[in-house]
Amino acid sequence: MLTAAFLLLMNGAFLTLRLGSRSGSFPRPLTAQEEREYVRRWCGGDLDARNILIEHNLRLVAHIVKKYYTAEGDTDDLISIGTIGLIKGVSTYRPDKGVRLATYASRCIENEVLMHFRSAKKNAGDISLSESIDTDSDGNSLSLMDILADDADMTERLATAELCRQLRQKMAVCLDAREQEILSLRYGLEGGPPLAQREVAAHLGISRSYVSRLEKKALEKLKNTLE
Repeated sequence: MLTAAFLLLMNGAFLTLRLGSRSGSFPRPLTAQEEREYVRRWCGGDLDARNILIEHNLRLVAHIVKKYYTAEGDTDDLISIGTIGLIKGVSTYRPDKGVRLATYASRCIENEVLMHFRSAKKNAGDISLSESIDTDSDGNSLSLMDILADDADMTERLATAELCRQLRQKMAVCLDAREQEILSLRYGLEGGPPLAQREVAAHLGISRSYVSRLEKKALEKLKNTLE
């Protein structure tokens, strides 16, 4: 069961790498009947069904990023961050939540991107909770107060922290120190916010393209080990 959880996380990382700048090339949306069937299978533990639900909802990530964050320069990184939100959304969705998968996943995607902005603001210096960090397509201002996590998120955060801890243990077995550091920085495995590739490159004093190559290599090695 633990290995399955690791594989889910790694599959998600590969999805973010595979997207790259090809944000217009996504699998078609599932029909309502197909979605119900794959949700039923995922609820029964079928990991392939879960991955299909993720891949066929990737265009939802691009739609949200373009709708709310068209002014943001680093769209590729926002797509990657939004994809992590999509993965969390599909992984925790259940039909008895009373909402459609797309509605539930959209909220998770937006939360992930907004938390990224919150972390960026924190790192930039002192901020106010009421300070506007972005504006949606309707002109509504979004502040940090709007996106602070509530108590209902605590369980998920604790579970994520435990998964990251165990994932770091697995990484120590098959990756060298540089590869471990890159994955830890990119996906926030040490408790900090996930960093964009350009931020990792600046932190390590290497090029962004080199970070991308090392990240892909490390993910492949880790996935092979887990499989």
